[in-house]
Amino acid sequence: MYLATTGRRSDAPPRPVGVGRCVPGTVVALGAVSLVTDISSEMVGAVLPLYLVLGLGLSPLQFGVFDGLFNGATALVRLLGGRLADRGGGRHRTVAGAGYLLSALSRLGLLLAGGAAGGIAAAMAADRLGKGVRTAPRDAMITLSAPPEALGRAFGVHRAMDTTGALLGPLVAFLVLWATADAYDAVFVLSFAIGLLGVVVLGLFVPADPAAPATPGRPRRVPKPTPVAKPVPAPKPARTAPRVLADPAFRRVVVAAALLGAATIGDSFLYLLLQRGLDLPAALFPLLPLGSAACYLLLAVPAGRLADRSGRRIPFLLGHGALLAAYLTLLAPAGPAVAVLVLVLLGVFYAATDGVLMALAAPALPARGRASGLAVLQTGQALARLVGAAGFGAAWTWWGPRPALVSAALVLAVALTAAWRILPGRKVR
Repeated sequence: MYLATTGRRSDAPPRPVGVGRCVPGTVVALGAVSLVTDISSEMVGAVLPLYLVLGLGLSPLQFGVFDGLFNGATALVRLLGGRLADRGGGRHRTVAGAGYLLSALSRLGLLLAGGAAGGIAAAMAADRLGKGVRTAPRDAMITLSAPPEALGRAFGVHRAMDTTGALLGPLVAFLVLWATADAYDAVFVLSFAIGLLGVVVLGLFVPADPAAPATPGRPRRVPKPTPVAKPVPAPKPARTAPRVLADPAFRRVVVAAALLGAATIGDSFLYLLLQRGLDLPAALFPLLPLGSAACYLLLAVPAGRLADRSGRRIPFLLGHGALLAAYLTLLAPAGPAVAVLVLVLLGVFYAATDGVLMALAAPALPARGRASGLAVLQTGQALARLVGAAGFGAAWTWWGPRPALVSAALVLAVALTAAWRILPGRKVR
């Protein structure tokens, strides 16, 4: 790899005519799996903060440590999932399927736990472990199925379908709680059944070994047959984490994502701040994520297409600028307009950063080490968010919500400035 001083950005490769007009079937199938799975997970995620903080009486510090710990606990599992997926010629679907199944089974754990904190912790750990196992292999399958110059669009389509599930999940949870007079057990049972459906869709419609398609407009070259007398060299093993981080461009992406992740306080805290400011009834709390999910759904594909055309670095940074604006908006006097603006900005943040970050990092990684490399990136982000969630929870407990939010905004502004200088801005080949 070398850095050339051409006018194009590192994250905006040449775009042949016709590229990006259609999305590979594997990406659509993976999007369907994520849609179904997110309905299952967001049904639980929408009610869990309310259940833990208002139902079980956890303090903001306890909830922040609780939530951040389980997000960070997936770090080693992400690395293991990526490594297993890259071994043996690619086991991406198998490893991802195991993660989806584990997350589905965790809903039964919540059902059996009752109100026991230990049981709830074990169920949350199983869900986060399942997510940690499946995320890198799934994103690697997307990058291996779509051409590099259309990765932003491919991730945008996948994330839009994923967000459709995130949009429907809280709505389903709200309807179940309304119909059953706040019976959380009914939410957990239905979530388990929907999660199993996602595993079935993965097995039936996602190919076991997705191959990267030929670039549109360029015929695929047929390799010459290898002479029988000449031995075929064995494929190179997948790169380990230290070798992946040796690449300067990828290393800068990891560092920037970790810095910004440490300055992210987590969606649950934002929703709790909105709930307290508006004094919303408990039954309406699961509806708060619908606003951000709807905005994310509308903007995911346009943000991915914009990233493919103009470069992925700028949308990624602007997305964190939207998150900073959400923090500052929360400092204004509470009201419906403030709540709507915060939810919209949160949706813009995810649309411009979630899939765009994967598309930004993927071109710097070899095909046989793609899952492992993305796992390293996601691990750094998860560990950083553990620090951010625990730190904000401690600041809220010690200083109160407003000083904690001011501190979070200052930290994010500093991290955003540093990431602007760290991320590569020149053509990487």
